Amino acid sequence: MAILFLLDGLLYQAALWIAPLWTDRGAVATPGLHLQLGLCWLLAFLVLDVYNPSKGIRWSQEGQRVFMASILAGLLLAGLLYLSGGILPRGVFIVQIGIAAVLIWGYRIVLRLWHRWRRLRQERTHGVNRVLILGAGDIGVNFAREFIKASWPGLELAGFLDDDPALDAAASESLQDCEILGTINSVTDIVTEQRIRSIVIALPRWEYSRIAQLISELSELSVNVHVVPDYFDTAFFNFTVDTLGGIPVIGLREPAIDGFQRVVKRVVDLLLGSIAVLAGLPLLAALAAAIWLEDRGPIFYWADRVGENREPFRMLKLRSMRMGADALQGEVNETDAAGNVIHKQPDDPRVTRVGRFIRRYSLDELPNLWNVLKGEMSLVGPRPELPWLVEKYEPWQLKRFAVPQGMTGWWQVTGRSDKPMHLHTEDDIYYIQNHSLWLDLQIMWRTIAVVVRGRGAY
Repeated sequence: MAILFLLDGLLYQAALWIAPLWTDRGAVATPGLHLQLGLCWLLAFLVLDVYNPSKGIRWSQEGQRVFMASILAGLLLAGLLYLSGGILPRGVFIVQIGIAAVLIWGYRIVLRLWHRWRRLRQERTHGVNRVLILGAGDIGVNFAREFIKASWPGLELAGFLDDDPALDAAASESLQDCEILGTINSVTDIVTEQRIRSIVIALPRWEYSRIAQLISELSELSVNVHVVPDYFDTAFFNFTVDTLGGIPVIGLREPAIDGFQRVVKRVVDLLLGSIAVLAGLPLLAALAAAIWLEDRGPIFYWADRVGENREPFRMLKLRSMRMGADALQGEVNETDAAGNVIHKQPDDPRVTRVGRFIRRYSLDELPNLWNVLKGEMSLVGPRPELPWLVEKYEPWQLKRFAVPQGMTGWWQVTGRSDKPMHLHTEDDIYYIQNHSLWLDLQIMWRTIAVVVRGRGAY
């Protein structure tokens, strides 16, 4: 990380020297300006935690933080120049931010590709942090899969240790070039032979007593020790280590989206949500008239839903069913071969003629924008669920409530009603684990095509 820090600083300063060559050759960056830029860059990159490996484990996450930090550094510099009376041509200022972000993100991509190429050639060099996983069960294999996918420079997966040789075939099949190197009791010898610098304990809950013993044994070795607790994986996404009254504690109900990301997400919701409301008013008025003319019934429908942290709220929709439809839900529900309840049918007799049209193109969800502006929903996120279906959820499915529920999401753009939401929670889990502003923008863009085609909605 020290090398990344140094390179980023040099490239950021180089961008200020290159920018005038493209815009204003008469502009000169004084030493004082370089100093101001360095301070702004340092503050922005540290505030956004760019050098925390756990925050940029995927290339898209790292890129998002680099670009956001570059923009923040530029804003800080603009404020500092205003207060100090400094002068920097506007064109140079803007181009410098772009050049710095591209250079910093570019060399990091090259570094990742180089590291991946080395790993494919199975090259081992000094200075690489070799990681050994204790436990080749589901926990260990899942951790290794994510580890390999991230391909973080300077880290290399050595293999597994496990007492069950039958797991070797499963691990090798799921992960190329990863095998069980021995039993867990041989950890001391393997650490020496394989030049291990980090150990990840990925044993199931019932092995907690053994985990304590292993941590005691490993304390005598010069290795870093980490634990992947499968208990947290069964119900939670994020947890923190903190102190309460001076006593170390682990926080289990930490939000899956951190403070900065939540602020950005809320700003985007308010900005785009307000624009959508203003642009959609004429269409909403026309749809409201059509609904009322068909049966002279209510235009809007308040639906009870479960939101973030399983908080109940009332979601506003255009009415697409005849009045009293909720009382007939039991007559529509069907059960598949596995005993799962299927509550939405393509030929639901309760849906009105206008309702079939607005459902096909998801126009009945336009009033959801009211919930977005109120903060009960987001533009992008897992779709709010029916309370009676949440009662049937398995514990792992409750993870989908770790973020604000949305008007559209990963599930909607990959299947919609063709994939019953409560039977495909893994789509929402994928979104939460990979959340970023860039992913939100991708989902919103793909939603337009899905809605226009009317695919999978009824």
